[in-house]
Amino acid sequence: MDADNTPSPPATADISEAPATSASERQREEPDFDAETMRKTRPGLKRFTLTLTVLLSFLLGLPFLLKSVEIYRSPLPFREIDDLSAAVESNPLHFPCQFQAVFVGFGVPSFTANELSMSIESHMQKLAAKDSTFCGACSNNSSVSVTLESSSDCLYSNNDLQWKCGALNDLNKFEGSGKYDDELFDDYLKSLLGDNGSPNHGGKIYTVIVVRKEEMEEVRAVVGKYRHAWIVGRFSEEAAVKKVAEIFVKVFVNGGKEEGSISGEFMPVGADGRIVLSFNLLNADPRDWTYDWEFQEIDDNLLAPIIDALKPLADIRVESQVNSNEWHLDTSVAAGGRSKILQYVPSATECPLLLQLPNGVISETNGFISPMWGSVVVWNPSACLKDTEMELHLRHKISPEDII
Repeated sequence: MDADNTPSPPATADISEAPATSASERQREEPDFDAETMRKTRPGLKRFTLTLTVLLSFLLGLPFLLKSVEIYRSPLPFREIDDLSAAVESNPLHFPCQFQAVFVGFGVPSFTANELSMSIESHMQKLAAKDSTFCGACSNNSSVSVTLESSSDCLYSNNDLQWKCGALNDLNKFEGSGKYDDELFDDYLKSLLGDNGSPNHGGKIYTVIVVRKEEMEEVRAVVGKYRHAWIVGRFSEEAAVKKVAEIFVKVFVNGGKEEGSISGEFMPVGADGRIVLSFNLLNADPRDWTYDWEFQEIDDNLLAPIIDALKPLADIRVESQVNSNEWHLDTSVAAGGRSKILQYVPSATECPLLLQLPNGVISETNGFISPMWGSVVVWNPSACLKDTEMELHLRHKISPEDII
């Protein structure tokens, strides 16, 4: 047979089967909503109105919330405060004080009581013009009452204060070895001035007792603890007047503050009136020597009487520590006022360590004071002062005499 007449094999049709779809995919393609319950329109004004109402309610209540949690701070009258401060600086507040001077043992006086009173007031005004008084002090225009007491009677100035004549007739019993016993005389004047014939003014008068003693060459002026002072010695009336005016102005009016002294509080006192005196012994290099002290003995013999005498002024407490490895000065955290007293022991390489004053003179105390902080005293061991060898790495004791 011819090749042309050979029948061709039947053509096979390409048949592709559709991929099998899984049941999970078919379930995913099916809608999750019900066509009957499905919303046919977009959300209208109802939902928008509800949302807007909630938002407006929150915004309206926000000011009330902020008002309820705020902290009220009243406005300060800064202008009035500045005006008051300027007025106080230009015209300090002074209290009217009462001064009294009693002259004893002057025999026949050369001046009358009124003349002595005016002379004391004149000297007080001159001293007040030089020294500026601080706010809350006594007024410089206060009158001075003068009493001239003799063995027979008393002469008074034209003031409302009347001294109890003859109250100082027993002065001789307070003399010991030619001098007055200050403690006994101070307590005697306190009891005397508390009942000095003026019950309305008792204990509220600044008094100076002037006692003339011909046998005494020196003049002693002592200020007591109870608003009074006394001057004893041989002097004229003019010298006594100047001394009385000086005590009135510099001690009673200015509180003993000298011109040019450090202003403000010199010792930090807490608001509750407490002071902590922190005594610290600092060893510069313990590898050279280490010093310790018997501070309890110092506290009992030296500090306790002073603290007891200052009880009416402040509640003073004492702490002590010895630092050899660190320089951290630890004090009571609860204390409102702290004053540190440091005793520094230099190392062997810097010993003796001496402090030099600005004028080039070596300080005799070898220490200095830092206002409102405390003081520092450099203590050189006796070995380095005498150029003698001292065994190192031993613990030494500082005697109370060396500390004082």
